[in-house]
Amino acid sequence: MREELFFLNHVGQTNEHPFLVHVDRAEGSYIYDKDGKQYLDMIAGVAVNNIGHRHPKVIDAIKKQLDKHLHVMVYGEFIQDAQQQLAKSLCQALPENLSCVYAVNSGTEANEAAIKLAKRYTGRFEIISFRGSYHGSTNGSLSISGNEVKKMAYRPLLPNVRFLTWNEEEDLEHISSKSACVIIEPIQGDAGVRIPSKAFMQALRKKCNDVGALLIFDEIQCGMGRTGKLFAFEHYGITPDILTLGKALGGGMPIGALVSSKKIMAVFTHTPMLGHITTFGGHPVVSAAAAAALDVLCNDIDYREVERLGRKLEEALIKLPQIITCRRIGLMFAFDMQSAEKVEKVVKNCLAKGVITFWFLSHPYSFRLSPPLTITEEEIDKAIQIISKAIEELN
Repeated sequence: MREELFFLNHVGQTNEHPFLVHVDRAEGSYIYDKDGKQYLDMIAGVAVNNIGHRHPKVIDAIKKQLDKHLHVMVYGEFIQDAQQQLAKSLCQALPENLSCVYAVNSGTEANEAAIKLAKRYTGRFEIISFRGSYHGSTNGSLSISGNEVKKMAYRPLLPNVRFLTWNEEEDLEHISSKSACVIIEPIQGDAGVRIPSKAFMQALRKKCNDVGALLIFDEIQCGMGRTGKLFAFEHYGITPDILTLGKALGGGMPIGALVSSKKIMAVFTHTPMLGHITTFGGHPVVSAAAAAALDVLCNDIDYREVERLGRKLEEALIKLPQIITCRRIGLMFAFDMQSAEKVEKVVKNCLAKGVITFWFLSHPYSFRLSPPLTITEEEIDKAIQIISKAIEELN
């Protein structure tokens, strides 16, 4: 109780009702509290621990880098092996037009840098985003996010931001020669796992080409294998001009990155120089962890198994009468219920029973699941049993 009171009074709070799990350790798909209680983590730190907690390859990479050096210089000045390896691994996994990596500290910073880069490269000022989008909570990334409830208290925000209707091809006509960029999540996460049509995404790519606007894909939540492919844009047969990454990229360590072509990225180097600057971006320990995590995601994950287990979980829970519908891609789920109150009870019931689920900021009528891609069938079966019981107890 003493530690709980200290947490509530001296650690900055994000909401009035935190989970208050007192974490002792984590391993694989599980988190353990100070009393020894085991929690099956069906959220993975909100799509962060895609390869589970403390993956051996990540831990080994961190330990090896610790024996070499920590921070040595602000980003972009020294050649550091960990940064080099991360960039090489990303470039090998991505199309040729995405061949230049800028590592930063978080997904939000990656989006901040991406919109700066687009404005600088095009010489334009209008930013196009979509209703329902979530791109972060700093001043700039909040400005291009679609949740007005979260933005209202912090206005005025960035000017010249226009919001279009999600998955509506007719609205793409508003993208014009005034538009510096269009930023979009290939799968909207916080809005409740909204999956656009392939036709819409291809029409968006064509429209950006036609008017010279840069297309930015925010894959901070939906990337790194979460959708059953390494990158979500692979579902649509197109590539962005700028890709932003975060969350699962670090294998449990804090990192973000924007990836583009050398031609586009080069504008950060002149007129003025230091167009984007970060002290700790690309930190060697974090970069080493990220390179190891990417190795696991590229070489050790069976994405057919990800899809099979995702379908099994969906088919089991959708049968429950309290579930209205499910939106799923890979191991990224939103289960709709009749009310936000029922969602809250399910999440709390699951927590009490040792399974961590969560909700969406922008869609309170759904609960979310995003388990590790390394989850076993036995763990999926356990999750189905406990979540089903938590839902059935609502009656």
